[in-house]
Amino acid sequence: MKKFNTKLAAALVLSLTAVVTSCTGGNNGTQSIENPVEAYNGEAVTIKFYSTMGTNLVEKLTPAIERFNEIYPNITVEHTSVGSYDDVRDQIKTEISVGAQPNLAYCYPDHVALYNAAHAVRTLDDFINSEISQPTFEEDTTARTEAPMGFTQAQIADFISGYYEEGRQFGDNKMYTLPFSKSTEVLYYNKTFFDEHKLSVPTNWDEVETVARQIKAIEPNSIPLGYDSEANWFITLAEQYGNAYTQSAERVEDRFLFDNAGNKELMKKIGGWYKDGLVTTQKLYGSYTSGLFTNLTANDEGVLVRSLMCIGSSAGATHQRPTKGANGYPFEVGIAPVPQKDAAHGKVISQGPSITMFKSTPQQEAATWLLMKFLTTDISFQAEFSMASGYMPVLKSVETNEYYVNEFLSKADGGDYIAALSAKAAFEQKDSYYTSPAFIGSSVARDNVGELVVSVMSQASKPEGLTDASLNQIFADTIDECIYNTK
Repeated sequence: MKKFNTKLAAALVLSLTAVVTSCTGGNNGTQSIENPVEAYNGEAVTIKFYSTMGTNLVEKLTPAIERFNEIYPNITVEHTSVGSYDDVRDQIKTEISVGAQPNLAYCYPDHVALYNAAHAVRTLDDFINSEISQPTFEEDTTARTEAPMGFTQAQIADFISGYYEEGRQFGDNKMYTLPFSKSTEVLYYNKTFFDEHKLSVPTNWDEVETVARQIKAIEPNSIPLGYDSEANWFITLAEQYGNAYTQSAERVEDRFLFDNAGNKELMKKIGGWYKDGLVTTQKLYGSYTSGLFTNLTANDEGVLVRSLMCIGSSAGATHQRPTKGANGYPFEVGIAPVPQKDAAHGKVISQGPSITMFKSTPQQEAATWLLMKFLTTDISFQAEFSMASGYMPVLKSVETNEYYVNEFLSKADGGDYIAALSAKAAFEQKDSYYTSPAFIGSSVARDNVGELVVSVMSQASKPEGLTDASLNQIFADTIDECIYNTK
């Protein structure tokens, strides 16, 4: 993912704020004011929705929109697949400046922080809490019904809590996003190897080290553990061990808190693991470590170098599976929750797209909200989208939905149905999801702590090793880099 230029963003925010507050606010020339919502009145309304969906996911979205249009036939949804998440962000940045932003878009938290700095995002609390009676407008008037405009308490309770609460991570406790489809990290392991050597699947980091050393003793040329995201590893360890990472603050200098004794102690430990050949990461390996996990080919010296464990995205399970041969898969993959410091107080990262609403006219906002509500609370759509995408559904009830269970979860295995096995592992840790505070510069912190992990491991492998002085310098330089690239 390309790095976020916060200096350019700061200049952009100033210009966008002037545009948005002085003229339109989007779409047809009327900017909404934050006030209690209106019900959709049935008039013809067009709303624009930007996402990153490929053809296979559009095939799931299109029938969902068609079902939505059976209830609200006068709401026209114009969906556009823009490209990558950064492409969505960049296009919306440009469109906000002329008041032509969409009504709804895929987003990540730092993108929303940018849009919100330009006063372009419509907060959702008024919609969520609305008790207005919302009629449907089916063409068959005999089927017309009314329901609350907002969420019921049961609907809110059905969201996986960590996914839902991500929408409040912007410093003012207001709701800016709803979860759409999510991913997390899971532990992939070579079940065939583990079973053969009677190894236990690790549940905490002490056990990870123990098992990694056991693997190294059995297979000296192996690198027992690969971790795909250095940034995720640092942030997750900080969260699990209760060490400060970042906060939303007025002063840039006050936002980056990760230079502390607890985080240094953790980095010293994993630096030692790297020095002992127990672990590698995506940047140190030079590619996704799933390639090391699935490797079956000896190098030029005739040595097979592979990993037997890999921590990566739950949405990337098919990339953690070896190529199927004439006799099936060369080994079976097992999947387990991410190791914890304390399983009773687990923390595992929440990732994947949410959706955010942009300010427009009251009727466009009402129509946009109804689509947001439909897509995030419709169990059938959440199940279908999860099965097609590999992302997690955002509703707890999908886990026990008869169709989802019969057609997906019940078939879970470490081969053809590895995506279902990944989903089962992700559901096991659904009460542990966390998100970090979102602000302009939060992505800078993420990028830089990832580089910090690489620097620590690289220094640990040098003849002089990782000293307290070199560790302190790495942390101090990383803080300086964060501040410099945020101002």
